[in-house]
Amino acid sequence: MTSSLLSYETLTHAIAGATGSVVGMAAFYPLDTIRSRLQVDDTKKLHGTTLELLIKLTKEEGIEALYHGLGPVLQSLSVSNFVYFYVFHSLRRVSSASPSAARDLLIGMVAGSVNVLLTSPLWVVNTRMKLEKNSYSSLFEGLLTLFQKEGVKGLWSGTLPSLLLVSNPAIQFMVYESLKRKIMARGKFDIYSAFAVGAVAKGIATTLTYPLQLFQSRLRAGTSLKPLFKDIKKHPATLFRGLEAKLLQTIMTAALMFLIYEKVFRLVLTIMRVKLKKH
Repeated sequence: MTSSLLSYETLTHAIAGATGSVVGMAAFYPLDTIRSRLQVDDTKKLHGTTLELLIKLTKEEGIEALYHGLGPVLQSLSVSNFVYFYVFHSLRRVSSASPSAARDLLIGMVAGSVNVLLTSPLWVVNTRMKLEKNSYSSLFEGLLTLFQKEGVKGLWSGTLPSLLLVSNPAIQFMVYESLKRKIMARGKFDIYSAFAVGAVAKGIATTLTYPLQLFQSRLRAGTSLKPLFKDIKKHPATLFRGLEAKLLQTIMTAALMFLIYEKVFRLVLTIMRVKLKKH
């Protein structure tokens, strides 16, 4: 079992997943910035379409505001996705159950839980850096400062909704792997198929779990949930505030991530196999 968990193939999945996620996020980061602002805004100053908000933010704060906190996000994302892809594909490798949507969903939930428990502090600091200009100069400083001021509780704030949100990547991977198996059974699954299937999978997962993501963002930002609950009572649609920007960002990011993932996975695996044959 140990040899299965530490296989070259599993490591390749993790490297490819981390690479794909970084490229995808870097390409569509401004949409994530808008989504974060919308989720924690209680002033109701932010309104309009995603494009209008992008233009407004650029005019008022400069184009650099759209990329505020990008570096730490990419650092955290690479670690987070490496962990998720590694655990997910390790568990699939050692599982004796036959491939199915139910198996992938269960494995995705376990992989997501491990990922959340290990990387939540990184995302708490990222949320603070994105919303509070000049809050921390680096990810490490943010982790240290937050621990000194708020302790362990502060570092893992928002962990409960995050654990509930493991359903998001679990649903995403379940849909992705299920559609991938069906396409492969009928013909070739290429990188363009990966792009389309990745977009569909993330769209479904994001829409189903968005209210939990809204609560998670506010808890990580240290923002009270009381104003949000009041708004929800008056306008239930508030539960989906920022969904448009989130869908645009996550669908495109996931689609590009899976495209890069499939490409890098095949490339790295081929290189590793060639080297192993030589030795």
